[in-house]
Amino acid sequence: MGIVVLTMKASVIEMFLVLLVTGIHSNKEMTKKIKRPKFTVPQINCDVRAGKIINPEFIVKCPAGCQDPRYHVYGTDVYASYSSVCGAAVHSGVLDNSGGKILVRKVAGQSGYKGSYSNGVQSLSLPRWRESFVVSGETTKAYQSPSAPGTTAQPVPLMQVLGTAAAEGTHTTLSKPPPSAGSTTSSLRPQPVGQRSQELGEPELWKPGSVLLDAGFVPKKELSTQSLEPVSQGDPSCKVDLSFLIDGSASIGKRRFRIQKQFLADVAQALDIGPAGPLMGVVQYGDNPVTQFNLKTHMNSRDLKTAIEKITQRGGLSNVGRAISFVTQKFFSKSNGNRGGAPNVAVVMVDGWPTDKVEEASRFARESGINIFFITMEGASENEKQYVLEPNFANKAVCRTNGFYSLNVQNWFSLRKTVQPLVKRVCDTDRLACSKTCLNSADIGFIIDGSSSVGTGNFRTVLQFVANLSKEFEISDTDTRIGAVQYTYEQRLEFGFHMYSTKPDVLNAIKRVGYWSGGTSTGAAINYALEQLFKKSKPNKRKLMILITDGRSYDDVRIPAMVAHHKG
Repeated sequence: MGIVVLTMKASVIEMFLVLLVTGIHSNKEMTKKIKRPKFTVPQINCDVRAGKIINPEFIVKCPAGCQDPRYHVYGTDVYASYSSVCGAAVHSGVLDNSGGKILVRKVAGQSGYKGSYSNGVQSLSLPRWRESFVVSGETTKAYQSPSAPGTTAQPVPLMQVLGTAAAEGTHTTLSKPPPSAGSTTSSLRPQPVGQRSQELGEPELWKPGSVLLDAGFVPKKELSTQSLEPVSQGDPSCKVDLSFLIDGSASIGKRRFRIQKQFLADVAQALDIGPAGPLMGVVQYGDNPVTQFNLKTHMNSRDLKTAIEKITQRGGLSNVGRAISFVTQKFFSKSNGNRGGAPNVAVVMVDGWPTDKVEEASRFARESGINIFFITMEGASENEKQYVLEPNFANKAVCRTNGFYSLNVQNWFSLRKTVQPLVKRVCDTDRLACSKTCLNSADIGFIIDGSSSVGTGNFRTVLQFVANLSKEFEISDTDTRIGAVQYTYEQRLEFGFHMYSTKPDVLNAIKRVGYWSGGTSTGAAINYALEQLFKKSKPNKRKLMILITDGRSYDDVRIPAMVAHHKG
């Protein structure tokens, strides 16, 4: 009996040992199954900009070769989000040209970014930008697991890069790092506004309908819609061909871009668009301009307003000068609906200030017969003026600085108040003669004969003629400038282009010119005017020499006149 009991005890012990070994083996298998996979830091290309990545903080791996000047960087230490991420890392010294891992943190936008040369990279200056970032090499600490479950949350990993692949219709998504040890749930940092929280390990994909800023996306050309109801033929008293150049740069933001579109829709309604009246097209600019629709695409205000609502923001810089050149060369053509007999008008809308120069492009536009209007919103403050590439850019762009061709709006919410003033000016075809006359900015030099044969009375008559002619021009440093030379056998500079910048000052200077008397050397006077007067003319201004003489010259005039003609 005792032997049977011992045998049973041995069997129980043996069974317990088998179960114990099996449990340990199963536990090891389970441990293997839930073992955390190693997190791989995603690699990006050198041309990826920080603004294309939606995370406020992320780690990436940069390839070699990002020191190349093709990858633009804006700022020093704190960089505009329009910059190349990896290019900024090299510029800051966190990486060398061989690449590596970096930690990027988004920070607030700055009022200006100063360029500098550092570590083989030349960064550029930039006006205010909506978002900035800083780069560091502390990638290990950033993704260490918390010491205990439920402690400080990890930085949000990189979820999405909208780089060059966006232009091809593909979007790169990068997975999140694994959860911390000892916790089966993840404690994520709050997502950026407009982004929803997600399950761990599930990447957020780009959704159709999102705006791709500066990703090469260009909306298809809007097609003209046909209405079965009778529509207006347009206001015949306002027959103009009108192009709006709207600001689609990234700094404007989505809200102000919508306000801008509403302003366009209000203008379209007020103008009464139609084939017998005004026609309107829209060009959006950022890094590069693109025609949203031309003059003949939409032939009534209703269809035009519908098309305006569908315009999506392109992003990029604020290259206004490039946009004006584009409109001059390509927009006002017969194939785009330009009617020839109607005045050409371009209304340029600018948020802040341009990132390129506008004076030369605007002068060429005006000389091509285009009336330039500027609407500027929220101009530079005193602290921001140092970042403006071209001070007084609006005055340099328009035909006259009398306020007719430029509207300065203090804030975007006041923009709607300018609808009627703008429409009234655009439709005032009698005043749209600026681009068809010599009233554009020019340097005009009067070469006045002061020889004995003229006489004192006639000399005063000549000066009155010069004064009356000067009155017809808008005189300022950015508009027309006046200079004068008097000659006999000798020559004398009465006043140069730079001396007087207002009309009263010029007229007073003309009155003070004294009669000289002497011989007549007109050829020498032309050569003198070229060297002493026109040599100091601005290179982008037209030059007009008006020679007033009462008889034959004692020297040769033909060769000096030909030289003057060849010098422009």
